[in-house]
Parts: sequence; structure tokens; C-alpha cells
Amino acid sequence: MTEMLASEKIEDIEIRLLLEALFLKYHYDFRSYAMASIKRRLKQAREQLGFTTFSAMQESLLRDPDMLPQMLRFLTVQVSEMFRDPSYFKAIREKVVPHLRTYPSIKVWIAGCSGGEELYSLVILFREEGLEERTLFYATDINPEALKTAEAGIFALDRLQLFTENHRRSGGKSSLSDYYQAAYGKVTFDKTLRRNVVFADHSLVTDAVFAEMHLISCRNVLIYFDRDLQDRALGLFKDSLARKGFLGLGAKESLRFSRHAGAFEDFVREEKLYQRRGD
Repeated sequence: MTEMLASEKIEDIEIRLLLEALFLKYHYDFRSYAMASIKRRLKQAREQLGFTTFSAMQESLLRDPDMLPQMLRFLTVQVSEMFRDPSYFKAIREKVVPHLRTYPSIKVWIAGCSGGEELYSLVILFREEGLEERTLFYATDINPEALKTAEAGIFALDRLQLFTENHRRSGGKSSLSDYYQAAYGKVTFDKTLRRNVVFADHSLVTDAVFAEMHLISCRNVLIYFDRDLQDRALGLFKDSLARKGFLGLGAKESLRFSRHAGAFEDFVREEKLYQRRGD
């Protein structure tokens, strides 16, 4: 038992040194991510990449640039689906969109866009509501490979049944098949969906604000951060939102214990949609 605890302690030290090396060498900062989640992902990386220790992974990371994208693949979560939690998108459609209609131009930020599923969901929703033409969408992530995937707009055909059902349940006003072409086991979404999209590398850990957003959607990202980093990200969102702008979080995320909670009020509480106060 004592030997097992000592081994765990050594692994924890190795992980902290690995994350420090990742930050110092490549400026990707995972040091304030929730340790349990990071440790789980790094153990998967160690096993699948064929390393026996985290120290050996650190050595490779420092000396082999090809290791970086492989590490980011494990450290950044790329699991999503279109119109995930359909009631969230239905609330945007029915409750948020009427407010957004009052603006001559609209800015929307999808923070932590992963492979683009949430981005395309919002663009399609805005097209169906007649707001796409006056909206600029910012899709950001820290993983360059995720951004490439999002920009390509290509998904596996076997995911479309779930996407289609989610779209229907979200209050979709058309058929999802209107927006893509299928061939060879893949679907490619219409490139016109990307005409008002800016794809950008952006870190909620180290980078600055996007100014005057009317809607920020950042779902299932904060759950991987520790409390201080959650506060930093929420402060970033607060400073990036226009007065009376909207913030959407994931089902397991909340503003309740944040030091920025007072800057927001519940808008659709059950869907974790908040509105920035106007004062």
C-alpha cells in the first residue's frame, strides 16, 4: 500500500513537470485543468503512444515537435454532437433569438468549438431564423487539428441519425439534409454555412477578450478547469459580452459559485442560459 501511494505521488510530480514543459516549450497551458481529468487523459496517452512513464513522454515532447499534436489529441476533449441537448437550442431559438433580432448586426462566439458540431448547429439555427446574414460567428479552440476539422465540415455518415433527431427536437424548421451532401460514408456540410465564420486559435487560459459579443456559447469546457481557471474564463466571457448579451454553459456547469455571478442573471435557468446585466 505504501509503495502504491509513493508511486502515485511520483506520477503526480511527473505529470506536473510534463504540463510545465508543455507550457514552457509550446505555450499550451493545462496546469490549472482539473487534475483528475488530466491524469486520466495522460494515462490514456501514455498507454496508446507506447511510453512506460510520464517522464519519457516529457522527454519526447521536448525533443520531438511531432509529439505536440498527438498530445493535444488526448488533452483536448473532442466529443460533441450537433444540437446536443436539443432543449438548449430550442431555448436559444425561442427565448434568445427574439432579443437578437433587435440588433442590426450580431456577433456569436463558440468557445471551445471542438470539431464544429455546435458551430454548425448555431449557424443552421440562425439561418432558419433569418439571422445568419447579419451574424458573424467566431469559432475558437486551442487544438489546431480540431479547428481544421471544424473548418472542413465533414462528419461520419453514421452520426447523422442522431444529429437529425436532435435538430428536429430543437425546433428545426427544415430538414437537416438540406444542409449537407453524403458520399462514401461521409457527409460534407454546405460551405455557405462557413461564409460568416472566423476560425481562430484561442485559449481561455491565456488569451484576451473578444469584444462586444451578443451570444457566447461555451458548453462542457469549464468542467475540465479548476475553480480559479473557471473564474478566469467566466471573467473573459463577462468582459467580452455586450450589455444584455447572453452566455450559454453546459448542463453540468454553473455560474453559481463564481466571483462573476453577480454580473449575470438567470435567463433560462434550466438550460444554463444567462444574461449579462445592463448596469
